[in-house]
Order: sequence, then structure tokens, then C-alpha cells
Amino acid sequence: MIESINELITTSGLLNITFKEIIVLAIALILIYLAVAKEYEPYLLIPIGFGMLLANLPLTGLMDAASGGENGGLLYYLYQGVGLGIFPPLIFLCLGASTDFGPLIANPKTLLLGGAAQFGIFAAFFGALALGMSPSESASIGIIGGADGPTAIYLSSQLAEHILPTIAIAAYSYMALVPIIQPPIMKALTTEEERKTVMKQARPVSKKEKIIFPIVVTIFVSLLIPSAASLVGMLMLGNLIRESNVVPLLADTLENSMMYIITILLGVSVGASANAETLLSLDTLIIIALGLFAFIVGTTSGVLMGKLMYKLTGGKINPLIGSAGVSAVPMAARVAQGEGIKANPNNYLLMHAMGPNVAGVIGSAVAAGIFLSFFG
Repeated sequence: MIESINELITTSGLLNITFKEIIVLAIALILIYLAVAKEYEPYLLIPIGFGMLLANLPLTGLMDAASGGENGGLLYYLYQGVGLGIFPPLIFLCLGASTDFGPLIANPKTLLLGGAAQFGIFAAFFGALALGMSPSESASIGIIGGADGPTAIYLSSQLAEHILPTIAIAAYSYMALVPIIQPPIMKALTTEEERKTVMKQARPVSKKEKIIFPIVVTIFVSLLIPSAASLVGMLMLGNLIRESNVVPLLADTLENSMMYIITILLGVSVGASANAETLLSLDTLIIIALGLFAFIVGTTSGVLMGKLMYKLTGGKINPLIGSAGVSAVPMAARVAQGEGIKANPNNYLLMHAMGPNVAGVIGSAVAAGIFLSFFG
């Protein structure tokens, strides 16, 4: 009996837990707290935080790889959806089914704003290279500037899987902080007169245009950058299902049930890959700092492009919508709307900001494809 008790004690997690694991468990609890109490990206931070919690509890074996005829842990198998690049394109499929590209089709000029906001990605890429990161790591860090979690996870899983957890946590943290990070930049770069600019209502977009759009984008992007086809193709397939309106049950399933299922699996899997040795390193601090730099540069470049378009159009474009070029959909567009209302209560910018916002989704996927073609 005594030997059994001793064996139970010596094989318990309490005696085998390390100091680093305790720190990661604390980080996991903080993420869960922020998601539940502060409602910061709860759909992803709850499963990511809980995945970190499960994987860093000692001796559970949930992330043990299959070997020697022995089965692996549950989270190891779920993680294959990330490692093999399956979950992020499926998220894009669901995202396409919930995205209205009408504002972008109605005002194609806003594509330039979405493109300009991607400068943050390349600024952070070169910054990471300058700090001694490898090209693959630098590309994975840079993509944080697109404020697109699934794209960041997809690219990191293909190029730098060892820093994937840090990339994912940084990307979703900055997405959650959009309402805090962006407004000071927007105010600093624009004048009160520019912020008061009222934009004309966009033209109606026909059903035919909305159906043709995803097909044309898929063909064009896939021919130009084949490595972006998995993300852009799934995004546009979901959108075609939505806009064709002939399979409403499929569209509803993608937009709701499937989106939530894949989000849970993706979040838990990413969180489970955040082991203590990887997460608690100097590289993690560098990645977080560079991710913030990328996000700031992306917002700045989008607003500056908006100012240029304001000048070129004789004051018809409100520069605030340029900040929505980062693809934090629809939060960045809502922030632009909020700042516009503060300057002019009659200013309704949401639909105008959705143009660069959805363009940013396409832009970040294209940027990921460029990196994959070079370093994949």
C-alpha cells in the first residue's frame, strides 16, 4: 500500500511540473481571463488559452507524438490540422461565406488602401531579417502586420512551425487591441477637416457582379501567385456559395456551425503547441515587438494612402477608412466608423471602410503566397 502511494505521488504532475510550465500555465489563465472578462477575441483566446493549459500540465501526454506502434495524444492528432495546413483554409472558406465584397466592387479604388496597409508586413519582415531572424521566421513574423490570424497561422505552419504559438498569440492579441492601437495613429496623421469628410453612398452592386467577382479573383490570383491559391481559393469559394444564393443551407452552415467548429479545433491545437521552452525565450519578446511594429506600420501606411487619395479626389475619400486596410474584419472598419462619427455625427463610414477591410483579407493572403513562393 505504501509503495502504491509513493508511486502515485512520484508520478503525479505536482512533483513533475517545472517553473517554466507554471509560468506558461499562468499565461494561459491570463488569456482565458482576457477572453472571458474583457471579451478580447473570446472565440479564439478561450480555446488557445485552454489548449496551452492542457498541453503544459505535466505527464498528460496530450501532445505526445505517435511512435513505435503507440498512439499519440489527442491534441497531437488535432494539431495535424494546423501542421498540414488544413484548418486555416477551412476558416477562409467559412469567412468567405460571411463576407460581402459589395463595398469593394462598388468602389474598386479602395483596393489600393487594402494594398497599402500590407506595407507593415514587409516592414516587419525586413526588420526581423536585420535582427538576425531567418527568412522563413521573418516572413512568419511579418504577416502579423496583416492582422489576419488564420493567414498568420497558415504561413507559420508552413515556414516556421517552431514559432507558430507565439505568432498566433501575437496576431490575435493585436487584432483584439485594434480599438486601442489604431485611433491614436489615425488622429495623429489626419486633420479634423479630413476626418469630417462625408463620403457619398456607394452605387448598388448587382448579383451578377457579386457572382463573377470570386471567380475572377480566384483565377487571377492563382495564375499570378499559385501558392496563394489555397487561401484565396477557399475564401472565394465560400463567397460564391454565399452570393449565388442557390444553396442557402450550405452558406448558413459555413457562416455559423462550421466556422465555430473549425475555430475551436484551430485554437486548441495552436494553444497546445505552445510549450514552455518555445514560448519563454528572447525570440518571443522580439516577435511580439516586431508584430506590434508591423501592425502600426500597416495602419500608418493605410491612412497615408487615404490622405493621398483624399488629395487626388478633391476631398471625396475620408482618410480614416485607410486604417481598415488591415484585415481585422470587421473590427477595423468599425473603428474607422467610430472615429468618423466623433469628428462628424453625420458621418457614416462603415460600408466605405468595409471595402479596404475585405481588400486587406485578400492582400494578406497574397502576401502569404508571395512568402511561400520564395521560402516555402
